[in-house]
Amino acid sequence: MTEQGGAHPSAHMGAAEHIRTYPFDPSASVSGVGIQIGPMGTEGPWAGGIGLSRRVHRIDFHVLLFFREGPVHHMIDFTEYEVGAGDILWIRPGQVHGFSTSERYVGTALTMQPGFLPRAIVEATGLYRYDRPPLLHPDEAQIAALDASLEQLKREYLDTATLPLSLHTSVLRHSLTAFMLRVAHVSAQAAADECRPQPDTTFSRFRTAVEQGFTTNHSVSAYADELGYSRRTLVRAVRAATGQTPKAFIDRRVILEAKRLLAHTDLPVGRIGVAVGIADSANFSKFFQQHAGVTPAAFRAEQV
Repeated sequence: MTEQGGAHPSAHMGAAEHIRTYPFDPSASVSGVGIQIGPMGTEGPWAGGIGLSRRVHRIDFHVLLFFREGPVHHMIDFTEYEVGAGDILWIRPGQVHGFSTSERYVGTALTMQPGFLPRAIVEATGLYRYDRPPLLHPDEAQIAALDASLEQLKREYLDTATLPLSLHTSVLRHSLTAFMLRVAHVSAQAAADECRPQPDTTFSRFRTAVEQGFTTNHSVSAYADELGYSRRTLVRAVRAATGQTPKAFIDRRVILEAKRLLAHTDLPVGRIGVAVGIADSANFSKFFQQHAGVTPAAFRAEQV
């Protein structure tokens, strides 16, 4: 059974329409499979036909960029990352990002459709670990191993002649799993959390439910009821995985979305509050200032 519960920002709410969302396009893949591999470059097409879109936008799939040259500056959710040769940039579904307008992107792009890998592999590789940094700096030995694994994956991706489609897809899943386990190891090192316990299924299900429902549901008890857990069980699982309470986890997701809309759209503040589930404008402003330290208007002004 494949994982189906990742972030799908295009389905969040009307506000998502105000930051353009690019869906994964299987028709752009060899044989229509759930991954794409190709060179970064201004001519594309990669990432479902996006090419190097210069506008700030979202994606509803995973993009991993493997750089052969640098430096390149790339913005992901209000942080600008300087990427060098040998580095990896991992952009997860729903994240708002923008390409540099003046620098060349040279390397390989791998895109992956949510649901292509089985749930067990999703958990093992941390596909939805938004707490981990997007920028990875593998060492020389890791780069060599990743290059070899990526080349093998690319060969399997392009080989449509030796296997029927069902077996071709299965082989791709296995090859992608091996590759992503290597990337996940580098990611875990970057987060300095290899010794921390991996999030259990309880937290994973909660995280997915929040991603799908944060625009209308801010209640910990409601999520616990929806998932069939006691509130105490949910609190324990979220604390073990993130060090936060479930309520803090929900609030952080709401604030992130509010910041995205304030920074990247012209929506009035009141409509942004509605978009993240806080219909009263005064309550939204109070909530935002409590968590962000500034008013929504002041935050927007800082982005100019």
